[in-house]
Amino acid sequence: MALRCLSKKAFALPYRQFSSSVVPAATAVSSSSASSLTTTSVTEERLYLPLSSLLPRNSDQSKASSQVVSLDPSVFSHPIRRDILHLCVVHHRDGLRQGSANTKTRSEIKCSGRKLRPQKGTGRARLGDASSPMLRGGAVAFGPKPRDFSTKLPRKVREMGMRVALSAKLDERKLGVVESLAWEGIKTKEFAERLAGLAWKPVLFVAGKSVPEGLQRVSNNVPDVEYTPVDQLTVYDVVRAKRVVMDVEALEWIEAKFKRSAGRMEDDVSIEEVEAAMETLSVGA
Repeated sequence: MALRCLSKKAFALPYRQFSSSVVPAATAVSSSSASSLTTTSVTEERLYLPLSSLLPRNSDQSKASSQVVSLDPSVFSHPIRRDILHLCVVHHRDGLRQGSANTKTRSEIKCSGRKLRPQKGTGRARLGDASSPMLRGGAVAFGPKPRDFSTKLPRKVREMGMRVALSAKLDERKLGVVESLAWEGIKTKEFAERLAGLAWKPVLFVAGKSVPEGLQRVSNNVPDVEYTPVDQLTVYDVVRAKRVVMDVEALEWIEAKFKRSAGRMEDDVSIEEVEAAMETLSVGA
């Protein structure tokens, strides 16, 4: 991941544009940057995203959009796999279930074990003690007991799910990168007006090491604004969010964790592994 300055003409081009070894002249600003860009591999398509800014720009500052961030194609250009996203979402939601539903069995009902009436001679149905499930205040037949609903999912399936989710957000143009998420003001109204001006609501902010305290303070009372550190980001968070905005530090962390080598650019999750994971989820449910 690297920041580069590009001309305004380059921003009108789509994100995925540099499939050849020669980069358009509109993107070159210096001989050193041009020489580094012309060595782009033919098989590795470069991705570029304009850098945004959360803080309002002063009159003496240059626009943040005059810079672009280079994205790793192995992370942000993955083929869209709906089956992988489904597995990751079901796996995450299974872990959220409390599993605390509890009903009493016949042995847990506080009552006498005496038979309520004789087996024969009354003309009525047979009946045992007061803990019978047929009686009011009795036990529950085959009722739920506390259990763990969490399921297992292979690590590489979860990692592929994150790459697919981020690639989908980039294709939808709902992924943004800012240099920093630090917010200097203390007024919630100013923060809400800034988000409205950027058309960033609803939004999920992803911070590097920790979420800045200023951002937490001003966003707590703003609806449709969420934040999380990057090490706690899940596939479900990315899929559920309408827009994802992360800082440069979080982007570097994601690329370092989910980057794939050139020899492993093809899908490394077979159909058999997906079917096995789906069977595991269905059994756990």
